[in-house]
Parts: sequence; structure tokens; C-alpha cells
Amino acid sequence: MNCEKEMLRELPAISYEVCTWLYEHKVSLDFHVSFKTNKYSVPYQYVGKKVDIKVNSNSLEIFYKHSRIAIHPKLPDYMKYKYSTIEDHMPDAFQKVEWDDERIKRWANKIGPSTFMVINKIFDSVKIKEQGYNSCLAVLKLANKFSNDRLENACELALTKVKCPRYHHLNGILMNNQDLIWMSNKDSNKKIDDGGYVRGADYYGGKYND
Repeated sequence: MNCEKEMLRELPAISYEVCTWLYEHKVSLDFHVSFKTNKYSVPYQYVGKKVDIKVNSNSLEIFYKHSRIAIHPKLPDYMKYKYSTIEDHMPDAFQKVEWDDERIKRWANKIGPSTFMVINKIFDSVKIKEQGYNSCLAVLKLANKFSNDRLENACELALTKVKCPRYHHLNGILMNNQDLIWMSNKDSNKKIDDGGYVRGADYYGGKYND
């Protein structure tokens, strides 16, 4: 008994807690990684690299090659689409990444005014511009799949329905051909307004039968 007593150690200061590990998560251009619907920052030098995420009930830790590079209080499950951003993780004022807001806006402007407006609204909706990079690029890459004209028309339609259209709004419009139907209806209404489909009184005999 005395031998066993000598082998005993003090209990850990922190109680054991079950953790969840998520592996091979790529760091986005906005220097955040996603967990469920929320995003957590890492130092911007890790953009494009794959990291592992350790989650428990209170915290979220991020590891690169087994070394911890960030720790955040875990956002509650009821919070959706929120950012946990540590200021020290932000790029330096002179740090240039492959994409920046000016380049993204130039691309949008080449597609059309409605697309440019959607991109500006996305940037206006985030706290720091880097948080808008992924959302904006997802929108603009729809042009590669559907064409510039269709994306521009989809943005124009979405702006009549949603304050700040995002990828899922625009992708839904394009996948269901709502942009084509909307443009067809616009063209039809324009022709009616221009008198293209309106027949005068002569055609119906109204000129002589009033």
C-alpha cells in the first residue's frame, strides 16, 4: 500500500475533456478557417496552407504541422456566419496577397455595373476587406461557368430581391435559369412599351366602326 501511495500524483488542474479533431483544412485567402458556419483567423502567413483544428466546448485551436498557431474562444452554436479575428493575424499594410480588393473590383467592373454593385455591397458588409475576398471571388467565378452576361443579369435581378446578394442567391438564380426568364420578360415588356406588339385601330376595324 505504501508503495502505491508513493506512485500517486496530483490530479490535473484542468479536467479532462473530449475534443474533436478536424484535419487538412485549407486556410482561405481571408486568413481564416471555417468551423461549421463560423470562421476563425490564423496568421496571414499561413494562407493556402492546410491546418488541423481541435475543438472542445469552450475553445478552438488551430495547428500547423503539430504546432499550435492560433487559439480562439469557441463561438456559440447559435451564432451563424460570424468571424473571430485576432488583429495580430491581419496582413501588414504593405503585404500584398495574390488577390486584393482593388483587383477584385476591377474584375467585377469589367463584367458590368450590377456585378460591381454586388461586390461593393459584400465588401461593405464585412469588418475588414480580407473577410470579403472569398465571397467576392465565389461570385465572380460564376462568370466562368455561366458567362459574364448571365452573371450580370443575375446580379441585376438579385439586387431587386436581396439587400446584399451572395453566391448562393446568384447560383440559385443561374441554376434555375431565372435570369433568362427575367431578361425575356424585360425584353417583352420593352417591346410593348415601344409599341412593337401594339396593333392600331386600323387592324381591328376600330377606325371605321367606332
